[in-house]
Amino acid sequence: MSKQAEKTPEWISTPPKPGTYRSILKWGAPDGFKHPSAGFLKVIQQTLGLSDADLKRGPDTGDQPVKHDIPCRLSSDDMAALAAIVGEQNIATDDYSRVLHSSGKAMEDLIQLRTGRAEHVADCVVHPRDKKDVAAIVAYCHQKKVPARVYGGGSSVTLGLDGVGGGVTLVMGTHMNRVIEFNEANQTITVEAGIMGPAYEELLNNAPDRFGASHRYTGGHFPQSFEYSSVGGWVVTLGSGQLSSYYGDAYDLVVSQEYVTPVGSFKTLDYPGTATGPKVNDIMKGSEGCFGVLVGLTMKVFRYMPENTRRFSYMFPDWESAVKAARNISQGEFGMPSVLRISDVEETDVAMNMYGIAGTPADTFLRLRGMKPGRRCLMLGQADGEKGFAANVKKKVGRVCRACGGIYLTTYPASKWFASRFKDPYMREDLNDIGILIDTLETSVTWDNLHHVHQGVRKYIKDRVRAVCMTHSSHFYAQGTNLYFIFIMPMAGAEEFRTFQRGIIDAIVEHGGSLSHHHGVGRMMGPKMERHLGAEQMEVLRALKRHFDPHNIMNPGGTLGLDG
Repeated sequence: MSKQAEKTPEWISTPPKPGTYRSILKWGAPDGFKHPSAGFLKVIQQTLGLSDADLKRGPDTGDQPVKHDIPCRLSSDDMAALAAIVGEQNIATDDYSRVLHSSGKAMEDLIQLRTGRAEHVADCVVHPRDKKDVAAIVAYCHQKKVPARVYGGGSSVTLGLDGVGGGVTLVMGTHMNRVIEFNEANQTITVEAGIMGPAYEELLNNAPDRFGASHRYTGGHFPQSFEYSSVGGWVVTLGSGQLSSYYGDAYDLVVSQEYVTPVGSFKTLDYPGTATGPKVNDIMKGSEGCFGVLVGLTMKVFRYMPENTRRFSYMFPDWESAVKAARNISQGEFGMPSVLRISDVEETDVAMNMYGIAGTPADTFLRLRGMKPGRRCLMLGQADGEKGFAANVKKKVGRVCRACGGIYLTTYPASKWFASRFKDPYMREDLNDIGILIDTLETSVTWDNLHHVHQGVRKYIKDRVRAVCMTHSSHFYAQGTNLYFIFIMPMAGAEEFRTFQRGIIDAIVEHGGSLSHHHGVGRMMGPKMERHLGAEQMEVLRALKRHFDPHNIMNPGGTLGLDG
């Protein structure tokens, strides 16, 4: 065995056994893996002070079968009533189903699941067949004051799926994943809320065959959770996809919505613009299941023209130059790239190692041009749309970048990132297996406060733990952008991690960042909502909660800070 092979940890490369905790906590496809590169591991080892001997698999990998002793709090009459609505075959009360559909992908979830523990678990899992089933289930839960929650793709990272107080979880993707209408004249598609991202995009890409359309289309929404998230989930958590700078966030993409609430059902109107007072459609976006169940939605779609895609990569001498270039692009009024991403110094150094560029002739060239490790910053991007538009955006981006001291790096770094953009999260289980924790938090910032938030949050993290802290901006607006903090540190227990993570959230807010940018709020940040929005705005949200959900059955337990 070679010296290099001796240093490589023994990664798990087989799918988890069905019915185990690991099959729940694992990211993405059961047979999907991306093991950390030698360069990435080297950076982590050097920063955290770990030897090769430290990179050994720990005892908590979650391989044990799911088993718990949390009793079902529903009566036999309750179970019979639910079975009468959806049929016995669409109800599950086994340990595995209850834990699976009460778990997301937040680090707190994962730490508990690794040790074979479950805490907040639904009493019963139901798979509604259509919106009539949903209405009947919600009406019954309202009458009996039974908690009701919704499970889409299960990719929540904000403790948004926890079954606090038990109750019923509605799994939308099993049956409610159909297309209701494709309207090429209006350039919209109406779907049931449970349809998953890949199926949705495949339908649109093949619209001529599927719908008899004249063109191919795209939804334009590609969050990192794309493969395992639902269209309804994108909207109720106000998601933002990796191509959002051109296509828009989920907030911009949804035209109308249909909801079932404890006090009745409604569908918002699908006009492109009206002046009929405050829009209930806007109120329901980001409601995270607290007001009712999203059963259907109409979304904007766009012409799919991948042949016109133009990618680019630039290196800047420092973070300030990269930020200036990104701001000038965002405010240049020549059209936005679909993807624009700038990495700070630490993330750039990690990327250079991860992509195998550090130490190569290309790296030497950059150093000679003044792009020094420990200072230089990487920009990646892509322009889409009509052929002339995409080409012009790339050309204009080049002018801005050169004026800010950037050097063109060809399309190679951008192409490397695109090739792995849905695979990078698969490294999380590998790192957790060897005692290394990796997690993320993000925030929206205005341009004039970006550096203050960036410096303040990094200082908080670096002052408290020995950690890698990579930061990038990846969603851009004329008025600002987001900062996405990725921190890598030695594995911590659930309580220790919770304290540290909540401290980062506090540091973000104290320095003027938003409470969340595109992951929603859930129970994780719910307690901080009133501090962030203020008492008057929170009282508006609570008034809506009292109207739609007078018995507080919809996703109770602290989501959005609307109840205890």
